[in-house]
Amino acid sequence: FWLEKPSKDATELTVYALLDSQSLTGAYRFVIKPGVNTQIDVKANLFIREGMQKLGVAPLTSMFYHGALNERFFDDFRPQVHDSDGLLMATGGGEWIWRPLNNPTRLRISAFQDNNPRGFGLLQRDRDFDDYQDLEAHYHSRPSLWVEPEGEWGKGSVQLIEIPSTAERYDNIAAFWNPMKPVEAGQQLEFNYRLYFFLDLPNLSPGGHALTSRVGAGGAGDLDASRRRFMIDFGGEALSKLPENAPVKAMISTSAGQVQNIVVQKNTYTQGWRVSFELLPQGNDSAELRCFLKLGDDVLTETWSYQWTAPK
Repeated sequence: FWLEKPSKDATELTVYALLDSQSLTGAYRFVIKPGVNTQIDVKANLFIREGMQKLGVAPLTSMFYHGALNERFFDDFRPQVHDSDGLLMATGGGEWIWRPLNNPTRLRISAFQDNNPRGFGLLQRDRDFDDYQDLEAHYHSRPSLWVEPEGEWGKGSVQLIEIPSTAERYDNIAAFWNPMKPVEAGQQLEFNYRLYFFLDLPNLSPGGHALTSRVGAGGAGDLDASRRRFMIDFGGEALSKLPENAPVKAMISTSAGQVQNIVVQKNTYTQGWRVSFELLPQGNDSAELRCFLKLGDDVLTETWSYQWTAPK
């Protein structure tokens, strides 16, 4: 690394770095603008030595040990332990997608196809100390990180890797952009993007946000573990202004199994809106779930996206 000596009245720092490995080499420039929200402008020039199927651009890492959306037991006095609770994506088509993170029982890799992404990042949305109860790690104050591409990155996918973990000391979450076309030896690539580190950017995404997700056994009266009941709390300024009798609808889809018993109601305690539904796996080992709220033709929220997998 090399640090460019700043002037006395400078408001930013410039750092240069070299990357060297068996498969590629590269040169980076980081322009760091500190503040309440830190901003880093990244310029990356990569030179490919060996062809590869997967290239991780703007890679992010984080930790998720356990949280509100648990499907297995953790013997921990703290309700939640994580640096980030979800992956947020702004697609080139204008959709905002929120994927809650998980500590799976087996390696999980998810790919979100896109063309010219507008942004993606690992966020810590839950800022309530009561949800963590940790006086040492202060997980409620962990920063979020957002990647904003410059220029057109073309076709590819935002990839999310969730690795089974047995302790909070392991960074078991990774996210990055993967170009669709495999890179070949001799290629030169350039990527420019901006990083935002922040605690809260309320205007980052429009519409309502998925604030909390929970899952447990379904059924009425006696619980039925073969049915999975999901609960999603959406919040936001526009949602809070809707009356309880507003005809808000939940648009829910699944790649496998069947969705039943959909309930949408105003959460008068948070002034947001709550969606609950049951998934009947019908013998399937996994299902990709999506949910967002509409009022008439208007989309009110981002899309909640979750991959359910049967316990092993």
